[in-house]
Amino acid sequence: METKGRKVVLTKPISIECVDSYDEYKAPNMLRRALSLLKDVRPGSDLTRLQLPPMFNIPKSHLQCYGESVYCISDDLLGKCNTKESPIERFKAVLAWNISTLRPLLFGVSPYNPILGETHHVSRGSLNVLLEQISHHPPVTALHATDEKENIELLWCQHPVPKFTGTLIEAKMRGQREVKLMNHGETYVMNSPSLLFKFFPPGVEWGGSDWLRCHETGLEAELTFGGKSFLGLRGTPRTIKGKIFDSSSNRQLFEINGQWDKSVTLKDLRNGEVKVLYNAKEITSGLKTPIVKDLNGVCQSESAMVWSEVSQGIMSKNWEKAREAKKEIEKNQRVLQKERKSKSETWVPKYFNVSYSKKNGWNCSPLQKTIPPAPIVVPLNF
Repeated sequence: METKGRKVVLTKPISIECVDSYDEYKAPNMLRRALSLLKDVRPGSDLTRLQLPPMFNIPKSHLQCYGESVYCISDDLLGKCNTKESPIERFKAVLAWNISTLRPLLFGVSPYNPILGETHHVSRGSLNVLLEQISHHPPVTALHATDEKENIELLWCQHPVPKFTGTLIEAKMRGQREVKLMNHGETYVMNSPSLLFKFFPPGVEWGGSDWLRCHETGLEAELTFGGKSFLGLRGTPRTIKGKIFDSSSNRQLFEINGQWDKSVTLKDLRNGEVKVLYNAKEITSGLKTPIVKDLNGVCQSESAMVWSEVSQGIMSKNWEKAREAKKEIEKNQRVLQKERKSKSETWVPKYFNVSYSKKNGWNCSPLQKTIPPAPIVVPLNF
């Protein structure tokens, strides 16, 4: 949408069913271009400072991708967490929601690295979601979402740390998420698995471990993510295994098995009953692209406005236009950084208090108690 110099470009969300459709945004010879990047990195390199040309980008920011994993969904899994009657059923509901935030990505292309202070504000029904890039080097993203109707709050601070190991790039997702079910006085804390960018065979997978804990009930879950081995000779892609247990007695209650892009089951260890916990096709299919409800209400720092010219260039395969637009954004950021340095000014986030320590890493707390409705909305399909 565009009017009076204000332009917002929103693209369809990444989902299980449409990930291959991102081919329309890619330049030819993707594999050769991707492998050529290896010339610029060495084992142990800090890849957060690597600048990609637009032909390596999909037309959206990492900020939008994080937000989509929360507000682009075919079923209101987050709202349903509040409706469950028992602690174990609520725990399983939060676990299913946590798995639903995993989305496939493509090898050789990446979303834009958000600029400092970039924001993304979207509403879906009564859920209002706000993200802000609170640090650029290193890249740290903060997310705050509230649903006053369901009395739910979500706080998410994420800091990817990518390292090149020789055979793959592993991006460890530092930070944690908190889901607060305030009707029940319960807070669920969880982390994220790592992203593994493999070169032989080329692909991107979620790997490593994940956990989910509720201090009030003593329930915990441990998850392990797996995939194809080196050279793809064995293994099943996108697998997830784990358990739910009572931390007070260390008694295992359920066994978790499946593939996060297909279905995940729970086996009740008391009676051997197996039930589906999460069905990816039902939850992440038919996703709606957000629309602009009030263009004048969209702030200048909105991600879909910041990158609008670059996204338009990528979608039309006008690589020169996209390249020039991206260079202009990066140039403006360098100018602003130089001005702050000359004035001995420290940039301060608009929506979050931020702290950092070597022991706990990056942490953020929202300045607003609740997030207001956004000028960008997601059409409901449930």
